[in-house]
Amino acid sequence: MNFKVHTFYYGWYGNPEYDGKYNNWNHPIIPHWRDTTWNHAGHFPGNEDIGANYYPALGEYSSNDPEIISQHMELIKEAGIGVLAISWWGPDQFTDKSVKMYLNLAQQFGLKLTFHIEPVYKSAHEFIRLLEYLHENYLDHPALFRYNGKPLYYIYDSGKVKYYEWNKMLSPEGELSIRNTPLDGLFIGHFERERDGGFILKSGFDGFYTYYASEGFMYGCTSTNWPVLAKFAKENNLLFIPCPGPGYIDTRIRPWNAKNTEDREGGKYYGKMFMNALNVNPDFIGITSFNEWHEGTQIEPAVPKTISTYTYENYGEAVDPMFYIKKTRELVNMYMQKVESNQ
Repeated sequence: MNFKVHTFYYGWYGNPEYDGKYNNWNHPIIPHWRDTTWNHAGHFPGNEDIGANYYPALGEYSSNDPEIISQHMELIKEAGIGVLAISWWGPDQFTDKSVKMYLNLAQQFGLKLTFHIEPVYKSAHEFIRLLEYLHENYLDHPALFRYNGKPLYYIYDSGKVKYYEWNKMLSPEGELSIRNTPLDGLFIGHFERERDGGFILKSGFDGFYTYYASEGFMYGCTSTNWPVLAKFAKENNLLFIPCPGPGYIDTRIRPWNAKNTEDREGGKYYGKMFMNALNVNPDFIGITSFNEWHEGTQIEPAVPKTISTYTYENYGEAVDPMFYIKKTRELVNMYMQKVESNQ
């Protein structure tokens, strides 16, 4: 198990048995921004017909069920991953319901947890309110991941807020600066486009991550660009967290997006992307993802399944559902050997 390896984790799933209704398994079909073909296309009903191209071995589970979460922690530990970066949508939202349970279970399994903050704010002022909530409710927990004594926050889609808003908060001289206050931390911006280097620097982020698992979708997630990004990070004293993933497919919820599908190639795609991460000697590696089922990036076990209207993708009819957990363990071991040989 390794605290240098993180995985993006989604606690947004609900089912009628545990939560009174489905949450996210019944995902809507997302309209295209121009083509109106998929407007008002409705949503998946759940009950075996879900908004994902793969079907989970644990079925349509609830992210609030401690038995399920314990099984997830066990799988994450088996994969050699040390830190869950949990998708967080703010106070009083579905993903905030069970954070204390996640922290307690992470502690039991020897894991750590950090926050992957989704874009639910429009200004530095609003973001600070979120930090205050996290600080007040969770930051004294021993399972919270810290690096050099500070909590680390992944900030998804950070480009949605202008650099000068971030700078107000992240610059030591900013008018709303949180530096050297109890709210200080390591703030990891989302590097998407080639020009984002300037944005990251002007904003005052402590580092950046690439997130997307679809090679070629954007500059940042194209792993052949990672040596350039690693050099940029080193020159500017920033943390760099490349994010390999096992593949990508989201055509059940975005039927218009087949061009970004990345076939898993029986684990070869994952292996190649992970090696490209390992080869730049990164500060951390962030695996996309443990269980983002809608985008088909999960390493969580999946099983073959056919319903009347759809045959789900699978890891190979004869392949162990644990294939990607075991593959991750293999890759993490290689990363650790490289880290140790560089010391």
